[in-house]
Parts: sequence; structure tokens; C-alpha cells
Amino acid sequence: MIVGLAKLLNFFVSVNITVVHTTTLPYYRRFVVGISQSSIEASQNDICLAEVSRVYSSLILRCIEKKSLAESRLVHARIIKVGILNVKVGNKLNYAYMKCGSIVDARKLFDELPKRHIISWNSMISFHVGRRKCKDAILLCTRMVSEGVMPDEYTLSSVFKAFSELGLVHGGMGAHGMAVVLGLEVSDAFVGSALVDMYAKFGIMKNAQLVADRVMSKDVVLFTALIVGYTQHGDGIEALKVFVNMINRGIKANEYTFASILITCGNLEDLRVGKLTHGLLIKSGLESVVTSQTSLLTMYARCSLVDDSLKVFKDISHPNQVTWTSLIAGLVQNGREEVALSKFKEMIRSSILPNSFTLSSVLQACSRLAMLEGGKQIHAMVMKFELNKDRYAGAALVDLYGKCGGTEMARSVFDSLVEFDVVSMNSMIYVYAQNGSGHEAIKLFNEMKELGVEPNEVTVLSVLLACNNAGLVEEGCHMFASFRNNPKYELTRDHYACMVNLLGRCGRLEEAEVLIREVREPDVVLWRTLLSACRIHGEVEMAERALSRVRDLAPDDDATHVLMSNLYASIGNWNQVIEMKSTMREIKLKKIPAMSWVEIDKEVHTFMAGDWSHPRSNEILETLEYLFEKVTSLGYVPDTRFVLQNLDEESKRRSLYYHSEKLATAFALWTTRNRGTSIRIFKNLRVCGDCHSWIKLVSNVVGREIIARDAKRFHHFKEGSCSCGDYW
Repeated sequence: MIVGLAKLLNFFVSVNITVVHTTTLPYYRRFVVGISQSSIEASQNDICLAEVSRVYSSLILRCIEKKSLAESRLVHARIIKVGILNVKVGNKLNYAYMKCGSIVDARKLFDELPKRHIISWNSMISFHVGRRKCKDAILLCTRMVSEGVMPDEYTLSSVFKAFSELGLVHGGMGAHGMAVVLGLEVSDAFVGSALVDMYAKFGIMKNAQLVADRVMSKDVVLFTALIVGYTQHGDGIEALKVFVNMINRGIKANEYTFASILITCGNLEDLRVGKLTHGLLIKSGLESVVTSQTSLLTMYARCSLVDDSLKVFKDISHPNQVTWTSLIAGLVQNGREEVALSKFKEMIRSSILPNSFTLSSVLQACSRLAMLEGGKQIHAMVMKFELNKDRYAGAALVDLYGKCGGTEMARSVFDSLVEFDVVSMNSMIYVYAQNGSGHEAIKLFNEMKELGVEPNEVTVLSVLLACNNAGLVEEGCHMFASFRNNPKYELTRDHYACMVNLLGRCGRLEEAEVLIREVREPDVVLWRTLLSACRIHGEVEMAERALSRVRDLAPDDDATHVLMSNLYASIGNWNQVIEMKSTMREIKLKKIPAMSWVEIDKEVHTFMAGDWSHPRSNEILETLEYLFEKVTSLGYVPDTRFVLQNLDEESKRRSLYYHSEKLATAFALWTTRNRGTSIRIFKNLRVCGDCHSWIKLVSNVVGREIIARDAKRFHHFKEGSCSCGDYW
């Protein structure tokens, strides 16, 4: 078939492309393709089909370089019109469609090809897998075999990935069988690595290891796939064994190997191996690779070496989104919330956009610091980046508002989620638990089961905590019995501690002690929880038994000694108080000082009992005097039982006046006196019983809601009452 040059030039004009003709016909490969239209003197010679194909091939290459879908379609249309759609030209055009990302055009052209080489099949199958069209990729492979084209190592590696992405274990095993029949499993490391990766993603590490052991040619890809599999499934010890085997074989690790091993060291908190891996990383020359650096700083953060993590980050010239997120998450995990928020601001100033994981970590920092206003700003960013439907960001927002006492706002965010999972459900149940809304927590737990969301051990703990904080003793006992008798749930010491607290606080101390003895190896927390209940009810004998158990397990546990000292003080046994304090001095234990704080206009103000160092101390004192006068007229009498010092009665009353909760409340009310909004105060320990009674009356005097979060829960004071029902 001969096509005239005039016909060819007509095409070039139609696509607005100029071709400069050389003087010698065989050198068409030197054609220069431009983007402006011009005229050409046509040769009277006919151009053979092969030369026309070359010209069109050059045009296709131009489309590939530009990734222009529109021009690819124009070239395709002209190829059809001039009738030169053969296998070679078709494959190139198909590749152009793939580079342009059009799976529809690529598939349509593929089906039109008169003949398909295995390279064409492999390209299409791989392209479909890359576009997450894994089911179509598998169907293509099936069709390929039915047309008599046998798969090779490239076909199978794509098919293994397709089955793993779909989670089709049996199908993947069937494809594995085909690899065995074709003799590719043991002879080809490419196939072996893909198989190991597939079984690792299925979570069948036994099969992954068996394949790795049988493969004759082992390379870094195969070993890395095995290491990643063990790491992702929580078996860090096996991952390290594979890594050692790989190094002993003289196979050099790549950046992905190092990244996975460093993550494993972080998960195991194995600093020794982590530092050795860091040394190998430097020796390999891969320390400056962002992937390696990100994993390195994550490893140090998980091993609690935050400063080392920051040092690694400082050496990264161009940190990306993942690196910033890893650093911020590590800081939050190590209690460095202020630094995490500072780094987040740097990230935004560096024009790096956050993702849902970044914002979740920042929201967690705000919730721990009880920074409601800062959290609201992050909430606005969540909305701006359209991440409000994301389950991680959603759960973090629920947690933020819950930890700031905003139960209604937390529920509003929760209800706006597109789908509910166990994480978001647990977050909302825990919010209800913290705020004493036990019945609401139980109701949501029942709805959770109706929605088909399977509860886990965290759910169980949150529901028990909700019953605990709301004083729902019988409901809690019923829930605990149903969980304990259900083999789906594996109850831990934390679940038992929650029940010991529930029973102990309501005075059922004997039952609580019996429950502890049911636990195989009771820990310090269980015995300390019982001791705390004894402190409430003045049960000295049982408390001393609990103290003895704690001393056997952890003789330097400061919280237990403080509790026992407070118990002796509450019953006036000052000789024992002196003895306990002497013991604490001997073992160098210190009592954590009580402090309260408030956030006003994005600034945090901290108070300690009797501390008048605040610049507004005069206004605080005036406000306190006014409030004491008002609440006394309503029947307030200082409860000196909560003074744990050997003082005369008048001194005890005076000491109660200047507790940190009262100072924080007075300052917040004075500062926001013209706003009429709710105020929020926070305390690092449990709220004092006298302060609890005082704040209830203050809420009635000022006609405002006062929300107080202590170390255990929230108290919502309003119109003279508290949400806890005086049960805390």
C-alpha cells in the first residue's frame, strides 16, 4: 500500500504540526516535529508503508513526551484513516494512552488490535493493576491464557499484586500454582519476590517464608518483601532475623529495607539494633534519602529519644509531608505537645499541606493541652482541606471536643461522619464516659452492635468506665459479666481495675478485693485502685493489705504512698502520716503538687494553692472574697476533712480558701465577667471535695456553666449541681 506525500501532509496540517523534509529519503528518522503550521514542498515520490509508520511512530513519541491525550486521540484517528494500525504502531499508541492515564482509551485500542504480543498483554495487565482495576487485570490474564498466550514472570507478578489488593487468597494460591507449573517459582527472583509480597499482604507469613526459602536466586527485593511483611504483621523479631540473614549473605540493603527495619526497631523499642542499623545506613550512603531519614526519626521517637529525632529532622534539607507528619506524631507520642504545635506551624509556613494523619496528631496535641480555641482552628483546617469525612480526623475531633468538655460538639462531629467504624465509635463512647453520661454511652454501645460494628477490648473498657463515672453499679456489673463470659473479648487488668474502682467507690470493698484475687498476676494499678477506694471509705485494714502488695511489686511507687498518707491524715492518725512521709523521704519520693489552669484568649494561666504570684492576684482575691460571701449565704461550710495537714480548725478553713481550683475559677470569672460564656478549668489531680461543693454553689451565684476537668473525668457545674451527681 502506497500513500502519497500530499495525503501525509494533509494530516500534518490537520493536527497543526510541521515536518521539515530532508533531501535524502532514507533519513526520515531525522524529521523534526514542531508545533507551528507551515508549508512544505511536496516530493512526487511515493512513501512506502514502513516510512509512513515511522513518521506516525515519531508523532506518537511526541504525544508521550507531552502526555497529551487530545493529540494521542488525533494521531489514533489518523492512523485508523490511513489504515496502518499494526501491532507495532498499536503498541506504541497504547503506551501513549497509558502515559496519559486514560484506561478507557487504552483498553478500547487494545481490543481493536489485530494481534496482541505478550508485551501488550503485560502492559495492559500492569496498567490496570496500577489504576486499581485489579479485577479487570485478572480477567485480562484469564482471557490472555484462553487466547493461547502463556503468562511469563511479568504477567504473574502483576497478577499476584492484583489478588493481594483484592484479598482473594484462593485466587492468589491458584496463580501461585500456575507459577509452579511454568517453573517460574524457584528459578525467577522477580516472581519469588512478588509471591512473598502477596502472601505477606494476605498475612500468611508461613507461606511467604516457605516461598522465600525455596527461591534459588534471592535478591534485596525478595528479602525486603519478607521484612516488610513481618514488620506490618507485628513480628519484629522475625523481621530482624531475615535482615541479619540478608546481611550475612552479602546482599546490600536498599532504602526500603532500611526504612522497614528502622520501623521494626522503633516498634520493639530496640535502641541498640536501631543505632546499629543507623550505622549501616550511613555506611551504605543512603542516610540522605528522605525515606531513610523519615524512618530514622520515627525510630528515635518511638524509643523516646525525641532530641535525636529532632536532630535527624534538622539535617533533612527538604522534608516532605510524610516526614513532617512523622515528626509531629512522634512529638505528641512523647508528651511534647507544645513543640509539636510549633513544628506544625513551621510545616504550614513551608507550604507543605497536612494530611489527615498530620491533623489528627495536632488535634491530639490540642486535646491533651485542653486547647479548645487552638483545636477549633485546626477543625477549620480540616474543613478547608475537605477532610471532615475522614475517619481519623473525625475521631480526633470527637476526642478533642470531648476532652475539652464539649460533649454536644463532639456528638455533632460524630454524627457528620460518612461511615462509622470501631475507632470513631470508641471515641464517642469514651467522650460520654469522661463526661459522666453513662446512659448515653450504653445506648451508643447498643447502637454500635445494631450497625454491625464489632466492639473490641477498647469499647468494653470505655463502656465500663462510663458506668464507673456515672455510678451505674448494677449496669456495670451486668456488662462486666457479659463481657467476661464472651470468648470474643480478652479482658485485661485494665478492665478489672475499672470494676474494682466501680465496686470500691460504692463501698463494696470485699467484692472488689475478691475480684482482684481472680486475676492471675495482679499488678500495682489493681492494688492501688483498691487502696484509693479504701481512702474514700476510711478502711484502714484493707488499705494496709493493699499497700503491702504494692510494696512487694513496686516499693518506690509514689502514688500509693501518697494515698496511704492521705488516708491516715483523713482519720487524724498523724503519727502514721509522719512515718509515711519519713519513708517517702528515705526512698526519695516526692508528692506531685496540685495545680489548676485555664486558657483565656489563647493564653494559659496556671495556679497552685496559696500562690499569689499571678499579676492579677489583687483582682483574684477580690473576686474570691465576693464569691465566698455569696456562697456562704447559700449554706456553704468549709469541709476541713479535705485538709490533710495537722492544723487548727481555723487554719484548715483558711487553707481551703486558696486551693488551686478556686484561684483558677475566680480568675476565669473575673477575666470573662462581661462575656457570659462557659468557663473551663483543668487540674492535674482529682478535684478536691470541698472545691467541688464550692464550685457548685458558685455556678448558681454567677449563673454560668463551669466545666472542670480533673485527672479522672469532667464535672459540668450548672445552676448549683454537677453532672457527676456528686459521685466521683
